[in-house]
Amino acid sequence: MDTSGGVASPLALWGGIECTVNRVQNRYHDQLVRNGHHKRADDIQHFADLGLKTLRYPLLWERLLPKLNQDPDWKWADARMHLLQQVGIQPVIGLVHHGCGPRYATFKGEEFERRMPDYARQIAERYPWVDAYTPINEPLTTARFSGLYGHWYPHGKSDRWFATLLLRQCRATVKAMQQIRQVRPDAQLIQTEDLGEVHSTPLLLYQADWENERRWLSWDLLCGRVVPGHPMWRFFQRVGIPEREVLYLAENPCPPTVLGVNHYITSERYLDENVVNYPPHLCGTNGRHHYADTEVVRAAPDRRMGVAALVTQAWERYKIPIAITEAHLGAADEERMRWLWYVWNQALTCRNAGVDIKAVTVWALLGSFDWHCLVTRREGHYEPGVFTLKAGRLQPTQLAGLVQRLATHQPAACVVPEGAGWWEK
Repeated sequence: MDTSGGVASPLALWGGIECTVNRVQNRYHDQLVRNGHHKRADDIQHFADLGLKTLRYPLLWERLLPKLNQDPDWKWADARMHLLQQVGIQPVIGLVHHGCGPRYATFKGEEFERRMPDYARQIAERYPWVDAYTPINEPLTTARFSGLYGHWYPHGKSDRWFATLLLRQCRATVKAMQQIRQVRPDAQLIQTEDLGEVHSTPLLLYQADWENERRWLSWDLLCGRVVPGHPMWRFFQRVGIPEREVLYLAENPCPPTVLGVNHYITSERYLDENVVNYPPHLCGTNGRHHYADTEVVRAAPDRRMGVAALVTQAWERYKIPIAITEAHLGAADEERMRWLWYVWNQALTCRNAGVDIKAVTVWALLGSFDWHCLVTRREGHYEPGVFTLKAGRLQPTQLAGLVQRLATHQPAACVVPEGAGWWEK
């Protein structure tokens, strides 16, 4: 995948499939089975017909190699990879997507970072023409959900578990890229992470400041920046992480080729100690204060920064090329079109200001299941994407027309519904 050429090259539209394989208690939840892509190889032709040339594509460890001492499911993977080549789509291969690894090597233990790079090497050797990877999607977000909030396996609820899972994923990413680059020396690391901003009342400014520093940890760790003196160094010491486990990343830096910014309307948060104003499920404690954690767009919309400001923060911090690697809104067709158009124009604003931003990725091409409850339960709640599912078959939504125009660099404003999105009103 060519990410060279500077900001003068046209802004690209990439695509992505919601492909999470997460574990809750003893059960793995598989989005590719639920959206039918596991059985529908012809989805790839539908993606090509949109004009997409780059696709975040899952060859996930838990799916292809669920049992030890066997070969990956090459039949499934070979068929999809062959089709991608046929239609001229370059994949950014994902190996773990909100996952914990297969049962024999979950990130609860050290086997994860030992065996995951071996799997990455197998993929690279099988498909040497692939030059872009996201070994582990959103390590920080996954560590929060699995180690801090207890939503996903191993259901940890402590700073120690959060730190352990984050570091283990980052070290596995470094080791995976080392193995991949032994096969493909020019392989690119497209490292994704959710990017938002935490806002607060004056009382809770200390908590907002801490979370706003924590949000950079995936990229800071991979860039080798977390050393004594880093704002988060004392955090790892306080929770009992041995120094060598943090310093491994400083001694073996693996900075991303491209920062993958995932941003949702819920990514910007608001902390408020006036808990009587909020439902109980939004309220919690840090041991010092009780407070609500909610969306800034609803609680204090005037304080919302927006995509362009957040992308600019990332650019100024790292000076690494950026792609918006997930752009999705769960809403009616008209609002989803307005959201993609908004994100696209925010990216253009950044480019005009000198930010090296390469692409916007329309996410969840096939829609997604049960993200309303963070995929902790199987309730059948479906959000359409560029396509919707009708009796197991794909049907384009109104969003498809906008996607096709953006992907093929045609005028697009004419197909966007008039009026502002609800987040701007």
